[in-house]
Amino acid sequence: MPVEIEMRARYDKETHDRLTARLEREATDLGRDDKLIYFYVLPDKLLKVTDNTAAGSAKITLKHSKIGQGAAFPETEFPIAREDVAAAVTVLNALGFEPHMHQAYNQRHNYRFRGVDIAVKWSEAWGHHAEFEVLLDDTASDTAREEAVIRVTTAAQELGVTLMSEQELADFTAAFESAEQARKDQQMPFEEIEPQT
Repeated sequence: MPVEIEMRARYDKETHDRLTARLEREATDLGRDDKLIYFYVLPDKLLKVTDNTAAGSAKITLKHSKIGQGAAFPETEFPIAREDVAAAVTVLNALGFEPHMHQAYNQRHNYRFRGVDIAVKWSEAWGHHAEFEVLLDDTASDTAREEAVIRVTTAAQELGVTLMSEQELADFTAAFESAEQARKDQQMPFEEIEPQT
């Protein structure tokens, strides 16, 4: 099971524009990667069904941790056909996960900078943000994991981006989950989020 060393940053439009311009000049452009994601926030895990609208692919992912519980995310994922996304969501909802489901459209562009994969993103819930990630083999030593954390933080510092602390991530996701629960309690229909134009 691969392990992601992943950290996040949220920022304003000005920082987004500056970061993107720098990455366009100095990073390897890995391309656009827009996604429609159905995600299930469980007490200690994150389960996702992802329709990668840019790549024309889909997958199911289980992160064996959740945002705000450390930078290391062991994950299991497998591809599915795009036409099976709706069926996968139906199955997970029927298994009792529906109360935990949220839906989000992510505009995303991927880069590689100094050995770190960086996804520059926008979504309704997060606004402008980025994920900084190094993927390790599941047998990676503690030293390799620590070195990956250093590589991520160094890349973010060089790019002038402030990474969120674990507490900031936990507080942000807790506020999001609380707002989503309040919305569900009011029984407002959850409308499919359309791409930002």
